[in-house]
Order: sequence, then C-alpha cells, then structure tokens
Amino acid sequence: MAMSGGSDDGEPMMEMNVTPLIDVMLVLLIMMILSVPPATHAVNIDLPVPSETPPTDIDPIKNKIVITPDNQILWNGGAINDGQLVTNLEATKGLNPEPELQYQPDAQASYDLSVKVLNIIKQSGVTKFGFVGNEQFRSFDKAPGA
Repeated sequence: MAMSGGSDDGEPMMEMNVTPLIDVMLVLLIMMILSVPPATHAVNIDLPVPSETPPTDIDPIKNKIVITPDNQILWNGGAINDGQLVTNLEATKGLNPEPELQYQPDAQASYDLSVKVLNIIKQSGVTKFGFVGNEQFRSFDKAPGA
C-alpha cells in the first residue's frame, strides 16, 4: 500500500489514515459471521406406512381421490388411509395402460391433508394425473359486482 508521509514544510497531513478503520471493520465482520447460528431449518414429515391390505376397487380406466371436509380420503367413493393410498397408487402404476388418477379436494377440506395427499401422489410417480371439480372455485375468482 502506498502511504504519503506528508511534506517537510510543517503543514499537517490532510489525508485520513483509514487502514485501522478497515482492520476494525474486518474484525467486526468476522466476529458477526462467527456469532450467527447456522441455519437449521427442518420440516418434519410423517411418511405413510404401506398397509398389507389388498388394494380396494382399482378401476383400470380412471380412479378418483376425493378429500372430504371431515378429513377423509375417498378412493372411488370408499374411505381409505394413507397406507392404503400408497398401496393403491403402486397397484395402478403396475397396470398397462396406467389408469387416469383424478384428484378432487372439497372446498372445505383441510389444506394440510390436501397437500399431504398431493405429496403422496407425487412421490408415487403416477404419470396420468388431473384435477377435477375446479369449476366449484370459479365464483371465488370473480370480483364482487363483476
């Protein structure tokens, strides 16, 4: 680094020495970085356990999953749990051609359960998937008075 030594004529030096300021700022920056706790954001997920019960009424053309307002999962009209859902989805993937899977959550259904079921469907690797019943939400899209 270049430093000016001033002149010999007795005048005071007009430039401020910023080297100590930079040193202090770097030390403070390092102390701040070391004092910040590491980000440990974790989302706990309870993965469904596949049940040993045989798949219930799997249609070779299309199957419909409905989420009811009272937090039930219906497979083609019959109530099932998470494990049975995983088993049914695996069974549908084994059919040739793979049947279409339709998903219809009720407007009053639990958002948490709806997302949980969507995650199970995504993890199963089903390729023919569609949402049905979206027309029931059309009235929410319109502005009042439109």
